Amino acid sequence: MYKVLVSDPISDMGIQQLVDANDVTVDKNTGLTEDELAAIIGEYDALLVRSQTKVTERIMAAGTRLKVIGRAGVGVDNIDLEAATQRGIIVINAPDGNTITTCEHTFAMMMALARHIPQAYAKTIGGTWDRKSFLGVELRNKTLGVLGMGRIGSEVAKRAKAFGMNILGYDPFLTEERAEKQGVKLASVDDIVRNADFITVHTPLTPETRHMISRPQFEVMKKGMRVINCARGGVIDEFALVEAINEGIVAGAAFDVFESEPPAQDHPFLNHPNIIVTPHLGASTVEAQENVAIDVSEQVLHILRDEPFKNAVNMPPVAPSVMNKLQPYFSLGEKLGSFAAQITTQAVREIHIEYAGDLSEDDTQPLTRYILKGVLRRHLGSDVNIVNSMHLAKSRDVGFVVTKALATKGFTNLISVTLKTQSGEERRVAGTLLAGYGERIVRLDQFPVDVAPEAHQVLISHNDKPGIIGRVGTLLGQNDVNIASMQVGRKVIGGEAIMILTVDKAVPKQVLIELAGLSDVNSAQEIVLE
Repeated sequence: MYKVLVSDPISDMGIQQLVDANDVTVDKNTGLTEDELAAIIGEYDALLVRSQTKVTERIMAAGTRLKVIGRAGVGVDNIDLEAATQRGIIVINAPDGNTITTCEHTFAMMMALARHIPQAYAKTIGGTWDRKSFLGVELRNKTLGVLGMGRIGSEVAKRAKAFGMNILGYDPFLTEERAEKQGVKLASVDDIVRNADFITVHTPLTPETRHMISRPQFEVMKKGMRVINCARGGVIDEFALVEAINEGIVAGAAFDVFESEPPAQDHPFLNHPNIIVTPHLGASTVEAQENVAIDVSEQVLHILRDEPFKNAVNMPPVAPSVMNKLQPYFSLGEKLGSFAAQITTQAVREIHIEYAGDLSEDDTQPLTRYILKGVLRRHLGSDVNIVNSMHLAKSRDVGFVVTKALATKGFTNLISVTLKTQSGEERRVAGTLLAGYGERIVRLDQFPVDVAPEAHQVLISHNDKPGIIGRVGTLLGQNDVNIASMQVGRKVIGGEAIMILTVDKAVPKQVLIELAGLSDVNSAQEIVLE
């Protein structure tokens, strides 16, 4: 008989399948201190929590029978994932349970924004009958720009079609074929910013998406457009938005999230007549709370019964002998994936991973997960991990193929990552571990190189002409950017070449623009490998 402890308030209906199971006993004991939880956790095979219980290393050490920790929700910040992985405890969450709820809240905000419902309500109950001040707009025939076509964004697009809206969709992994199936026109961020009547964002907050809608974007928007954010605070520059509304560019905005929550009392959103706010209610429905509990309960049952499961957020068990051999390559693999993703400009359709040398003789699936994590995390953020990376790639219609070969062209082991896009673009990055030198990138597209994958690098494509290295170095020096190392790759004298510079800190965007403007320089971009 398996024993399950529920230590946070969780929907009774959500855990009913655990209660009804013949081989499971469920105890609900909420509000426990760490000492109290540590004293009893040794009796249980599974622990179900929401956000109140802090599942620390001490709790797991005391939970000698624990096989699984289930989080009835998405975030797992209250669970020590590293400690769980080290002890072989599987941690699962429920990433799909709030999809419909957040989608519907987005539409509620959009409708309220289009028809001034909160403002009209406040004035009416205040005793003023005012029909003239709240002239709204219809959604029908308006263009909706959806930034982020994952689970929630796709559901929003589906409902917007029912309202007769024209949908422009952007996602770094959205292909023409997938967009067509969803009845969405594939568009760039710039296309959406310039043409949408409504914009709704459904992306994670990453370095790529932070303030993706800011002053430069507001300056080119259609006058009178409207903005909705029920995703993550920080994707839209809040103060630039207020300026755009005050200047008459944006007619209004509806936000369920803030860069800092709760917002300060003097936050300009809180008293602006054209901005609607709610206190992060996207997942706050009875159904969502039940759904996440149902989802996590189902997976807990599968794990206890040694059946296939999903939604694990930490690494599954790996044979120690395989782990010892692969572990030195995990960091390199993730960096190769991230590097490849950053130099690819179109939506990724296929990921090709090749292992050559000794690695070809082992089960490299754990390493593949790290590479996929590196590729996907650049755009999907911290929700991507080494367990769900394969699932996320498949859910985004991104194919991945793994091949193996014994020949390594001079290296003991070689990992090659090639990204193919819907337009036919291919970008390749290859790397290895060199004894005494550590991680090295040894090939970039057709160019042989020898570069340590450091945190901040600048990749420059240029024509192989005398003096170009000096011009690049002078410009960076004038802008207080120190070059730690430089590697140049070329195939033929005087032809196309690349330059990879390792620098000590982030390079300002304006400096990158100036680099790209130098004579014989074709492009310049920063590569960040964290």
